[in-house]
Amino acid sequence: MPEENLDNDDIAAEQPIPESAKSEKQLNGRPQKDSKPVISVSHLQKAFNGRVVLKDINFEVYAGETLGIVGPSGCGKSTILKLLCGLIEPDAGEIVIESRDIGLVFQSSALLNSLTVRENLELALRERKMSRQDSDRVISERLSLVGLTDYIDAYPSALSGGQQKRVSFARAIVTDPKIILYDEPTTGLDPVMSTVIEDYMIDLENRLKAACIVVTHQYSTWMRTADRILLMHAGLVEWDGKPEDALKSDNPYMKQFSHATKEGPILAGSV
Repeated sequence: MPEENLDNDDIAAEQPIPESAKSEKQLNGRPQKDSKPVISVSHLQKAFNGRVVLKDINFEVYAGETLGIVGPSGCGKSTILKLLCGLIEPDAGEIVIESRDIGLVFQSSALLNSLTVRENLELALRERKMSRQDSDRVISERLSLVGLTDYIDAYPSALSGGQQKRVSFARAIVTDPKIILYDEPTTGLDPVMSTVIEDYMIDLENRLKAACIVVTHQYSTWMRTADRILLMHAGLVEWDGKPEDALKSDNPYMKQFSHATKEGPILAGSV
């Protein structure tokens, strides 16, 4: 088992992602809807100490669909993820989730450094009461999906940042979740590794057909991985549409955000 970090995760030596998987999202567009959404949010509101963070938020996410939630810092994106996970309660509105089997990918990899890769994934399986043989099989299969089977007995400190992120992906999907929530999955990664991580996100969605939500600031991440985008500002959804329509939009919020300009309503009163 390798014990040293590899530049750009030794990408060429890992299991490649088929080009068909990488292009499927662009070719097929938005996934076919099932009869019911996996996630349904209606008139959601949340405030902290009198400061309103979310105002009348509404959206649905279907199986096999990735919803991107973007916007400036402090607009309420991560609060939505916390509400979906049940970490906090809404002040008003309704959240209907068809499955409580949720996989989480944090902004940091959130791996326990005192445990090996295998042991980090075993923690996610502990409520399943599986035999050791079945547990080892599932863990090996999930690590194979992210190209890290050779690192099963490595400690997180022996892995590069990109490899740690991919282990967190394997941990998130080890229970075959119906929902995957990504919180800034490409933050802190160089452009090459961001592309690799985005490819894995697309591949996992194609394989698992989960309902996914990705909160991100990174342009390439929401353009490449999302089927639909919500642009938030000051607790409101100011734009809802397909990524390919963002650059063409006349909406002043999306126009400013997608073109990364200073002129527009997003910075009004804040600088």
